[in-house]
Amino acid sequence: MISAIVIIKILNNRSNPAYKIAWIVPIMLIPIFGTLIYLVFGRVRFSKHEKHQMSQIQENESYFKDKTVNRIVIEDGNLDAELQSNYLSKYGEGSLFQNTTSEYYPLGEDAFAAMLVELEKAQKYIFMEYFIVEEGQMWNQILEVLERKVRQGVEVRFIYDDFGCLFTLPNDYYKELEKKGIKCRVFNPFLPVLSPIFNNRNHRKLTIIDGKVAFTGGINLADEYINEYERFGHWKDNSIKLEGEAAWGVTLIFLSLWQFVNKRIEDPMKFQPTFKRAELPVSEGYYQPYVDSPFDDETVGINVYLNLINRAKKSIYITTPYLIIDNTLMEALCTSAKSGVDIRIITPHIPDKWYVHEVTCSNYVQLIEAGVKIYEYTPGFIHSKTFVVDEIYATVGTVNLDFRSLFLHFECGVWMYQTNGVQDVLKDHLETEELSQRVTLEQAKNVVWYRLIFRSIMRIFSPLL
Repeated sequence: MISAIVIIKILNNRSNPAYKIAWIVPIMLIPIFGTLIYLVFGRVRFSKHEKHQMSQIQENESYFKDKTVNRIVIEDGNLDAELQSNYLSKYGEGSLFQNTTSEYYPLGEDAFAAMLVELEKAQKYIFMEYFIVEEGQMWNQILEVLERKVRQGVEVRFIYDDFGCLFTLPNDYYKELEKKGIKCRVFNPFLPVLSPIFNNRNHRKLTIIDGKVAFTGGINLADEYINEYERFGHWKDNSIKLEGEAAWGVTLIFLSLWQFVNKRIEDPMKFQPTFKRAELPVSEGYYQPYVDSPFDDETVGINVYLNLINRAKKSIYITTPYLIIDNTLMEALCTSAKSGVDIRIITPHIPDKWYVHEVTCSNYVQLIEAGVKIYEYTPGFIHSKTFVVDEIYATVGTVNLDFRSLFLHFECGVWMYQTNGVQDVLKDHLETEELSQRVTLEQAKNVVWYRLIFRSIMRIFSPLL
């Protein structure tokens, strides 16, 4: 009886249909166990107090954003670009910016070197937020700079995800950072009790210096991201540095989550940078930082991608570590390819999770039959998450093409239109394609029967991976 009620509840909620099926199957097969697991892990749920708290923070952020961000609109007559930007302004906590320039880093080691240079320049504050932090050459060098900056009077704030760092940092590591003068908060602390918000992790990656420079992308703070040691062949990742007014937009994004984990609302105005007119870069195009969170029913991450796919006229170039997509994304990509849009997707050749890669590969046949070109990054594992559309739009950020990123996690990214950053991401994609092997339809279909069965089962449960 309870299982039947749970199934009715699942059918009537607003979650993705594939996510519903993935829970209904185990509940029907093993009613007691399946129902229990769903009640613990199947719901994206925050308490009324937490939702109210975040609502207040967002209202506060919106108030100060109106005071500190110049409202601009895209004025070149491109209605598609204007509509995409309008959506992010309303639902992605992101304002549209000009007076910004970017530098794109196609490898983790390039981004790391640039981060060290910019961290040394900090005069007022450094804000950092990461899913994974691991002691090693990368983190130790960054930590040395942060400690020195604290001694110089720079305020340093740091957020790390507790589950992301469960096996990479000592227990209560935040206490060590606090002793060094770094203000540290742990996102969604892992507790030895079952909790429905255990699934909701902070997958964002941000570094902000004085509100004038900001980094985001796929790179965590661990040595494999800069190829200091090899785990899955060559690790291909990326990052983008925003310099100028858009960096203040990223700062507001950080402060919003900081206030939530710190459980205290503060005035962001004290962090607002003062730009001298000569400091502001003269840039073409527009930048729009954005976030996605499970606090609401708005799936910003997937909607950004769908907006780009559905408005593409000529080309869509994608890099993603995982290609675990629902029917909506699958149909959007296939329909676009069938309409003549040149779609190219690069995935890893050496996976970090073999069972997840099997689900990725299970999607190849339908996409290739529709005309999508699939490439695997032959040297190893590609972790960057990028879209380039019609050579005029691009996104760089943390949003994977998988269910956890698209529906459960806290994510971030930057949408770009007609900027130098778009061309940089495009160049990186084409160069990465040269290092990759194109998957033929015959190769995609050539799967032994037991792997085909395994892939079929994994596709059913892929929303839960």
